[in-house]
Amino acid sequence: MSIPPDSSAAPARGDIERSRRSALAYCGGMALLVALAIVAASSGHYPLSLSQIVAGLVHGFAADRSGATAESVLWQIRLPRIALACLVGAGLSAAGAGFQHLFRNPLVAPDTLGVSSGAALGAVASIYAGAGAGLAAIAAFGGGLATVALVMALAARIDTADRLLTLVLIGVVMGSLLGAGVSLLKFVADPYNQLPAITFWLMGSLAAATWGQVAAAGIAIGVAFLLLNALSWRIDLLALPEDEARALGVQASRLRAVVVVAATVATAASVAVCGIIGWVGLVVPHMARMVTGPRFARLLPVATLFGAIFMLAIDTLARTATAAELPPGVLTAFIGTPLFVALLARRSA
Repeated sequence: MSIPPDSSAAPARGDIERSRRSALAYCGGMALLVALAIVAASSGHYPLSLSQIVAGLVHGFAADRSGATAESVLWQIRLPRIALACLVGAGLSAAGAGFQHLFRNPLVAPDTLGVSSGAALGAVASIYAGAGAGLAAIAAFGGGLATVALVMALAARIDTADRLLTLVLIGVVMGSLLGAGVSLLKFVADPYNQLPAITFWLMGSLAAATWGQVAAAGIAIGVAFLLLNALSWRIDLLALPEDEARALGVQASRLRAVVVVAATVATAASVAVCGIIGWVGLVVPHMARMVTGPRFARLLPVATLFGAIFMLAIDTLARTATAAELPPGVLTAFIGTPLFVALLARRSA
């Protein structure tokens, strides 16, 4: 008489296999990101050779680059843009993964609670008032945070059985209202000066990337990522009923608020430095989840890395595909839509 196989062995083997695939995907993704960064640094209207890139990197920040055109292009234009593209992609993807896990809904994106609409209204209002790019970024960041804070405050005052659904519905309504405010400001803006600047910002761009933006966005997105990563095992418990999560020592309502705040900070920082870039936070977590499975501790770092790769590839294509630079927000929509449909078709197959 043979001994029946242990029924717990299959889930354990599956978990080990997902961990192995996640590690391989992360190592392969890091290699791909480095290769893509080299391609991005060398491509453009002023092409750089690999030897010029290596020489410029060896000289570092301390070198006097005032008289060296290649090094000036590398350090003042290409590298800040590469770093900012990676940060934006990573931030939006981490936020998307957090929101999708929180709401247990694959259609949730980082702007579900209205953060992008709030950031857009803040930036557009500052441009309409004649503020510069720096103040527009600050207004966008503050507008995004203020919008989500208002959505959470309104949802807390409405006593319903499904608080998550209430939060999403209020976020959608608030996003629609703020979108109407953006449209109103576009209608009354000066069509020769203000309206082009508003339209350009809303389509998204990384053309004006600076090391200051990289530092500011890096701090905000880094803090949000570290917070989500530190709470990753608790975030997995949000899939359980609230009484079961409480029995395991997790205050679900408080944890949800922390996840919302962290994801909102990452999204608002991304939108503030480059405008509205859609689809990244919706599509990339699905791509990562196909490799890692649903466990958030594995999903978050892989989704963050995939987001950096995706956004850097989009930005490189946007500035090299044609003579005139294409808005990356337009490219993410053209590429993200069929990619998302393909991912859904593969999951249902």
